[in-house]
Amino acid sequence: MTNLSLNFETAMEQTREEVDRVLLSAPLLLRTYTSHLTLTHGKFIRAKAVLACAMDAEGGVHGDAVVFAAAIELLHLATLVHDDIMDDAALRRGVATLQKKFGKRTAVICGDYLLAAALKEFAKVEDTDSYKNLNVSNYVEQICMGELRQSANNFNYHLSMFRYLSIINGKTAALFEASYFAGAVVAERDEKRLRLYRRLGRYTGIIFQLTDDCIDYECDTRAAGKNVQSDYEQGVITLPVIHTFDHNPELKKRAEAGELPTEELLDAVKKSDGVGFTHQTAKRYYEKAMAALNDLHFAEPKEVLLKELLDKAYYGLKK
Repeated sequence: MTNLSLNFETAMEQTREEVDRVLLSAPLLLRTYTSHLTLTHGKFIRAKAVLACAMDAEGGVHGDAVVFAAAIELLHLATLVHDDIMDDAALRRGVATLQKKFGKRTAVICGDYLLAAALKEFAKVEDTDSYKNLNVSNYVEQICMGELRQSANNFNYHLSMFRYLSIINGKTAALFEASYFAGAVVAERDEKRLRLYRRLGRYTGIIFQLTDDCIDYECDTRAAGKNVQSDYEQGVITLPVIHTFDHNPELKKRAEAGELPTEELLDAVKKSDGVGFTHQTAKRYYEKAMAALNDLHFAEPKEVLLKELLDKAYYGLKK
């Protein structure tokens, strides 16, 4: 990968091309399955975060940031494939999931392959010091532990808000922090500023997950591009439900006894304003993220891009 400075749009285009190259050049035994994943491209939010954080004062992006951005997206894709298996999800961004179309065993292997491909991609950077500073294995460990904690707390109707935030710190926020940090280590060396980047990424990830939790209660399948109103049925306890159970312990007892149907739970979440409470929690993290962003004192192009990403996390499908 060239170390020439690129503009943001070119860097973004090269990132998309590199992700597709990896998916379309997988070993023949896997290529049918990895090619299917090119149909479910998201908005490359984490890749955009890498590239935005890597921008210098003139708006240029080093080629190593493209490598990191592609690697982050491949890692994210691996987690999605595994998530869909665990959730038995049929749709991802309006397209049949890998596990639905080809089976769980195939999807597990493909997810593992994508993780290996992501790690291989990370190692391509020319500045090996930035790769070492990123400490990719630490973030992969955090993501895995977050997923494991969520799985261990499935059907735990006594899950506290504090414990839930701890789970999403690993499950979702760790990869966002890795994205912001990956871009930062390409462009920065000051430890204090690097901590601010990481904080901004961590808060953005928490906001993103809280907003996503609300989608399950706010949108239909067509608008969301994935299965909705299914978290509770899968035993996944999110903040809107935690808030609802905290305000109505009797519902919690009925859920434990298997006597609380989904329709009644949805109505209870609405009555207790579980979604509103979750959005308010996200707003508090949004304010913390804005404080970190302001403390970094970026030039306008970089600040605008990172503010847009923060707003996207906070407003979700409304943005």
